[in-house]
Amino acid sequence: MSIVKVVFASLVGTAVEWYDFFLYGSAAALVFGTLFFPESDPVTGTLLAFGTYALGFVARPLGGVVFGHFGDRVGRKRMLVVSLLLMGLATVAIGLLPTYASIGVAAPILLLGCRLAQGFAVGGEWGGAVLMAAEHGDDERRGFWSSWPQAGVALGNLLATGVLWLLALVQSDDAFNAWGWRIPFLLSAVLVLVGLWVRLSVEESPVFRQAQLRLRDRPHQPLLEVLRRYPREIVLAMGMRLAENIGYYLVTVISITYLTTFAGTSADKGKILTALLIGSAAQFLLVPLFGALSDKVGRRPLYLAGAIGIALWSYLFLDLIGSRSEPKIILAILVGLILHSLMYAPQAAFFAELFGTSVRYTGASVGYQLASILAGALAPIIAVKLLGDVGHPNTTAVAIYMTTASALTVIAVLASRETARSSLRHDRVLADAPAEPSRSVG
Repeated sequence: MSIVKVVFASLVGTAVEWYDFFLYGSAAALVFGTLFFPESDPVTGTLLAFGTYALGFVARPLGGVVFGHFGDRVGRKRMLVVSLLLMGLATVAIGLLPTYASIGVAAPILLLGCRLAQGFAVGGEWGGAVLMAAEHGDDERRGFWSSWPQAGVALGNLLATGVLWLLALVQSDDAFNAWGWRIPFLLSAVLVLVGLWVRLSVEESPVFRQAQLRLRDRPHQPLLEVLRRYPREIVLAMGMRLAENIGYYLVTVISITYLTTFAGTSADKGKILTALLIGSAAQFLLVPLFGALSDKVGRRPLYLAGAIGIALWSYLFLDLIGSRSEPKIILAILVGLILHSLMYAPQAAFFAELFGTSVRYTGASVGYQLASILAGALAPIIAVKLLGDVGHPNTTAVAIYMTTASALTVIAVLASRETARSSLRHDRVLADAPAEPSRSVG
């Protein structure tokens, strides 16, 4: 099967799923505090909205384990179709939810249920999407090919931000708060149908099918096997995720809350959405370029540059956002997402190359998603708490938080081996399994 077709399927499906997931984060920052937690003051309402947002991350490791288990047993493709369907249903349901004013406390409970379903679905999405690209690609260009699903994440954020930006442009705040916020969630139904059509056309990778043949007569428990054979790699993957994940949500979610709640008003919403639109477009273009660069210079140098860069930039970032100057806000977001891309572009290939084929979906997903609880889930809540008083926000505390995460990521990268241009046919689980040289694997 053509690698271009596989990569396109991974890109489209990933973009759809992350459109849904990011849309919730933006809505939590903009309207969910008022609509679902109206009896709280603005900061507390935002924290409660981010609390439901964070629980989506809590569900992600469970999704990673479940989808990884079956993805390593029955195939990546089937699990990617299931995750896309589940995500689409949960997102459309959010667009149909009654608010607190209509049904009281049942509204945030239903919102929480939908968010948990989103988290469970996206927990299984990332590993399968990047592995389809990585396992179909060649050793010399794996960083480039597997970076395209990562670019799909930027495209999903671009779509989510673009829809919100357009609504902010044509609607009043009252109209957006009353019904306009539902439109982006309902649009998900169309995007999911497109994603399903593309994903159903791809085939499993030869690397995976070969591993299946060697495991066909053996009991296979991917989670237990990855914990026993690859514990160090899981810990390293988690460490590498910290700066990347916290940095991303600092730029894309915390920035919205800081500008609209701490440094300005809801009237500044258009400025930050414009900046995120520009930054996401730039990231979509840069991620494949950085992925290709990682094939030339290695995964580690780019990752280290991104981790150190985002730590240094965090000391300027919120002050630029707080200036309320649109050019400065655009600069803050753009530089932040470029630095994030230095980590995110090689990440898919890096994580895929750490684990053997028989447990690759589980290992990559568990390492990636467990870190998301410590990083992305808590980042908005910790940042809002560190900012403190609305009148005198402590931006330095947030920068120190970012620096700490970056230091841990730097340690993890330095402790990892360079994996660029290595073969994916290594596997500690299959080391003692009989080979199948006479069988065709398609």
